[in-house]
Amino acid sequence: MSIIINQENWKRKAHFEFFNNFEEPYFGIVTEIDCTIAYHKSKENNSSFFLRYLYHTLCALNSIEEFRLRVIDDKVVLFDEIHASATIDKGDETFAFSFIPFYQDFDRFTVEARAEIELVKKSAGLNLNENTGRVDVVHISSAPWFKFTGLTHARMFSRKDSVPKISFGRYFRDGLKMKMNVSIHGHHGLMDGYHVGKFLDEFQRLMNQ
Repeated sequence: MSIIINQENWKRKAHFEFFNNFEEPYFGIVTEIDCTIAYHKSKENNSSFFLRYLYHTLCALNSIEEFRLRVIDDKVVLFDEIHASATIDKGDETFAFSFIPFYQDFDRFTVEARAEIELVKKSAGLNLNENTGRVDVVHISSAPWFKFTGLTHARMFSRKDSVPKISFGRYFRDGLKMKMNVSIHGHHGLMDGYHVGKFLDEFQRLMNQ
């Protein structure tokens, strides 16, 4: 479900009108998160660390309205819930896109995500379809081969885009802690650094549970 925001009464009206006319309205940051507890819990339960942090990512994103806003035909639309379009390693040095629906129940989320990942691994090409092209998603990618301190995305400037993009780097040991780089890019007409900070605080809280 979704609703169209009345821009005349919207507190971000001026911000949206300003940044929506940019050829590149995205801003981005790179930071580190502490993944010690989530990493060890995954190892103890013999479960997927990727699916654990993906689940916590979606929980945190769905708790913040600004990450559920999208621009559709110059209208600002607020979705009740957003999902993940994540890149999946196919095991042959290529990747394909997936659609992983969000469920509040972690066990159901994991079952559905594993099923989608298996289908994607067997798919041809990039697995582009109606679901992977939805706008009520966040674009998720992982680069487990290296740490990064900066990251850019391939962009088609002739096509309007407002989907947030989150990338995770290789997890690494820092003293007694495990850490991981995270890159966050968002449409500046819909959100600011304040909202990225809210996401990071909530994401870290969930990873520490």
